[in-house]
Amino acid sequence: MRRNLLKVWKAIGFLKAANQQNKEAISNPKNDYFDAPTNDLTDQCYNSWMMEHPSAITLFDQLVSEAKGKSIVVFLDYDGTLSPIVDDPDRAFMSDEMRSAVREVARKFPTAIISGRSREKVYGFVQLTEVYYAGSHGMDIMGPPHQCKPCYGQYQIKAVDKQGNEVTMFQPAKDFLPAIQKISNMLEEKTQKIEGAMIEDNRFCISVHFRRVHEKDYDTLEEKVTSVIKNYPEFRLTSGKKVMEIRPSIKWDKGYALEYLLDTLGFGDSSDVLPLYIGDDRTDEDAFKVIRRRGEGYPIIVTTTPKETKAAYSLRDPSEVLSFLTHLAKWRNSSD
Repeated sequence: MRRNLLKVWKAIGFLKAANQQNKEAISNPKNDYFDAPTNDLTDQCYNSWMMEHPSAITLFDQLVSEAKGKSIVVFLDYDGTLSPIVDDPDRAFMSDEMRSAVREVARKFPTAIISGRSREKVYGFVQLTEVYYAGSHGMDIMGPPHQCKPCYGQYQIKAVDKQGNEVTMFQPAKDFLPAIQKISNMLEEKTQKIEGAMIEDNRFCISVHFRRVHEKDYDTLEEKVTSVIKNYPEFRLTSGKKVMEIRPSIKWDKGYALEYLLDTLGFGDSSDVLPLYIGDDRTDEDAFKVIRRRGEGYPIIVTTTPKETKAAYSLRDPSEVLSFLTHLAKWRNSSD
């Protein structure tokens, strides 16, 4: 039914026109910087985009029917997925309902949170011991104590968490820590006079938040940030939702973190595993690509606006993420 309707829309040219509007919006960097007003055309674009990225709630029964006889592993972003995007990143609290839903899911399925925040900060927000945590876009992972591929050995160590459980710590960017601290200090100094700018040290990466920066000051902020980074060629500058991020230029991202966690959970070579990843940011696209490449799994993007994505399904906002996770836990209970 969905494919037939999609053909009709393409035939009358509406979907093509709407997709062109989507691409024009995406190609404008300022759309990542400052909020644009919504209108009827935006709604039309979103509705057409939904034809190719249908709601994971609407198709829930179909998704879980495909999971029979297979193991689901759940991966979640934090900001904009489990918590709303807020002006003050230090106040991005998840609701008690969301925490309860994540806890129930984690009791039924192996579950990990992969965030750009520091691992310690994400744990402080989530406060669940049932979940595995990967901070700094996957460059700081606390996972299960299983043997991994030898190529991981240089950067992983055995450790014990606060509950006394044995875990594996994996930190592929640990050699960059001294430089990260220097960059963070320099950014604090150079941006202190720009109203609303906030530097967040996420241990293995640095976030420059500008959600509260006046639009007229953005170019100045960007110039100051790039003036620092140009002296550190081993680092790269990327952008997200109202944030610039400085990361080591290593071959590691949320997609690699997903694969690492599947390995440590014992699913690395399994053809009977379905990774489910829910995220809202550009950095989550790396995880979506991995799932697409595997050929099985559920890449789900959280967004209220159309955007280019490798995700196959969508949810509008954290409230729909809550509904989806609640459905998932209940489905497991009923299928046991």
